[in-house]
Amino acid sequence: MYLGILLSGRGSNFLAIAESIRAGRLPGVEIAVVISNVAEAPGLAAARELGYPTALYISKSRKRAEHDADVAACLKAHRVDLVCLAGYMRLLSPEFIAAFRNRILNIHPSLLPAFPGLEAQEQAFAYGVKIAGCTVHFVDEELDHGAIVVQRAISVLEEDDGPSLARRILAEEHIAYTEAIRRVASGRYEMRGRRFVLRQP
Repeated sequence: MYLGILLSGRGSNFLAIAESIRAGRLPGVEIAVVISNVAEAPGLAAARELGYPTALYISKSRKRAEHDADVAACLKAHRVDLVCLAGYMRLLSPEFIAAFRNRILNIHPSLLPAFPGLEAQEQAFAYGVKIAGCTVHFVDEELDHGAIVVQRAISVLEEDDGPSLARRILAEEHIAYTEAIRRVASGRYEMRGRRFVLRQP
């Protein structure tokens, strides 16, 4: 299975996926291309240093559909099977989602459907929840809404603040994304409504 990674920032989830591949935790999975919409994204520089094919499509001042058409064409040129959003700070156009239906994964730093959108960790901490975590889900046309593939939960500690909770959630993200890719790459699943259900081997 060939992955296409989309990122806008430091790319910590991309690096975790790359490390899982190198360590043999994702057999049969390769990163085909890493794409960013931000020229100075540290994750893009890291991908180049690691020798992965990269592409840059600046999104600022461009129409969403035009930008996404370029990204989609690049993904298809690299024969990408699964698109992984790794801190890609841009909403995808309906046309892009349709082109990769049930083949786009996103990671979100909350236990969806709680706290969608930006600054989810801070939202959770401010709300006073006792359990927080992260969610890997398929992407559909609604924000942070698609079928859930993996969730990981952690307890909110009395000594936590917003930044410390965010750091602990990020560590869970790195584990969850690898597990989600492994489940999808296995092909041993079915969709029941919006439920992602693994089949027994």
